[in-house]
Amino acid sequence: MSPTATGAATRTGKGAARRRAGRTLGRLAPILPAVLLLASFLLGPIVYSLYGSLTNRAMSGYRAASPEFVGLDNYVSLLSDPGFLRSVVLTAVFVLASAIVGQNVLGMVLAVLMRHAPRPLPSVVGGIVVVAWVLPEIVAAFACYAFFSSDGTLNAVLGALGLPEPSWLLNLPMLSVILANVWRGTAFSMMVYHAALAEVPPEVIESAQIDGAGPLQRLTRITLPMIRRSIATNLMLITLQTLGVFTLIWVMTGGGPGTSSSTLPVLAYQEAFKFSQVGYGTAIATVTLVVGAVFSLVYMRVLRPEVD
Repeated sequence: MSPTATGAATRTGKGAARRRAGRTLGRLAPILPAVLLLASFLLGPIVYSLYGSLTNRAMSGYRAASPEFVGLDNYVSLLSDPGFLRSVVLTAVFVLASAIVGQNVLGMVLAVLMRHAPRPLPSVVGGIVVVAWVLPEIVAAFACYAFFSSDGTLNAVLGALGLPEPSWLLNLPMLSVILANVWRGTAFSMMVYHAALAEVPPEVIESAQIDGAGPLQRLTRITLPMIRRSIATNLMLITLQTLGVFTLIWVMTGGGPGTSSSTLPVLAYQEAFKFSQVGYGTAIATVTLVVGAVFSLVYMRVLRPEVD
């Protein structure tokens, strides 16, 4: 190839690269202010938290005034700490049972029933469910504690029916906090799915019904695929929200008995403020942040073909 042709090809390649860069910048321009705002309020604390997890900072004593940089020692200790590994398992169970299965499925069921229920019933059911969501978290947590305690409402009802009255918060702490979180968060999923179902064209459902599709077939083969964007968004939001639940568990069980309901946020709080190991607790919080980021990436990666 002659020098002239080579120069022309180079200039053409550079021009194409500039055009691609311009198009990319044009697509990013509308969201750039939001990115800068989020970076201002979130990136700084995240970086500071990451640095803190690499130190041996404590709540009191000389390590509070002059913490030392210890590198990855906190993370190495985490991997050999059976309490941390137990908390990872409990967190996975809590997120899977109360968010991905509990809130998501129950929210969908309530939304579908509200679409087909007689007129006054949807408003009544929706109002009752939303009450749990609009309550301040600390109020909802104390309400759940009163409900599940040994002499609480649930055991009073079970006793009146002649059924066993278990000590929920002592013998079944994870089940108690899972049910409480389902009650607390289902309203969000219900509202998301109720709005999504309202956007499904009724003529499509009617056509499927004329073709002989039953209610379950219409739901699984027509309705759910048409609202897959809402399902993807809802799953991501409730997963990340449930991953960070602290107040509900802390008020109801305090992470106990022992460590039987100590999820990652609870364990991070205990290590940092109860045992004064701020650096170690910050490392646990950083791991929780990374787990949330992994969940987000997995959702976006797996669901991208469905939401594009």
